[in-house]
Amino acid sequence: MDPFPAYPHEVLAVVLSVHADTLYVLLWRRAQDPDSGRWALPGGGVRSDQRLREALSAHLATKVDVRDISWLEQVATHSRVDRDPRARVLATGYLALVPTDVEPRLPDDTAWHAVDALPRLAFDHVDFIDAAIERLRAKLSYTNVGFALVPTEFTIQQLRRVVSATLGYDVGATNLQRVMSRRSMIEPTGARSAHGPDGGRPAALYRFCDRTLHVTDPFAVFRPPRSP
Repeated sequence: MDPFPAYPHEVLAVVLSVHADTLYVLLWRRAQDPDSGRWALPGGGVRSDQRLREALSAHLATKVDVRDISWLEQVATHSRVDRDPRARVLATGYLALVPTDVEPRLPDDTAWHAVDALPRLAFDHVDFIDAAIERLRAKLSYTNVGFALVPTEFTIQQLRRVVSATLGYDVGATNLQRVMSRRSMIEPTGARSAHGPDGGRPAALYRFCDRTLHVTDPFAVFRPPRSP
C-alpha cells in the first residue's frame, strides 16, 4: 500500500471591509520569489500541531496585526498540483470581515485594495478573493451577516452604504430598512446620531438584534436594479 502522502498546507485570509463606500481587500506585497513584488493574501503555513483557524489567526495577528475579525468562515480549498512552483502545496482560504469603524495597524508592505481595481496577484489568490466576495454577497441576502460589516450602532444610511458597497450596486434605504426590520434583523436603539447629514436633524440609530450568524430567509436573493 502506498504511504500516506504529506503535502505542505497553507491558510489564506480574504479580509474584507468597507471604507468610503468601497469594498476593500487586505493584501501584502511579496518580497521574495516566487512572484516577488506581487500582492498576495495574508496567511502562511500550518504546523503539524495547529488547526487551520489557529494558524490563520496567528498569521493575521503577527504579520498584518489584524485582530478585530468580526466574522470568519472557510470558503474554499485549492489543490491544483502546480499552484505553487516550489512544491505541491494545498491552500485553504477563509472569508474574514472587519467592521467599518475598525482600522487595523498595517505594516509598510500591507495595504487595502479596492476589489474592483485589484493589482496583479500572486499564485491563484484572485480565485480565493472571487469566491469570498461571492459568498459574502450571497449571505447578505439570506442571513444577518451584515452585523460583521458595520459598527455596533449605525444609521440606516450608513447601513445602506455598506450593503451597497458590498453588493456592488445601490440599495434603497427605505426598502432595506423594511426588509431587515421585517426579518427581525435590526432594531432601533432609541438614540440618535450626534449629527445629521448636511447639518440636518440627527438620524435614528439602529443595531443588529443578534450579532451571531443565523439564516433569516433561506430563499431571499438580493438582485441588482433592472437597467432602464
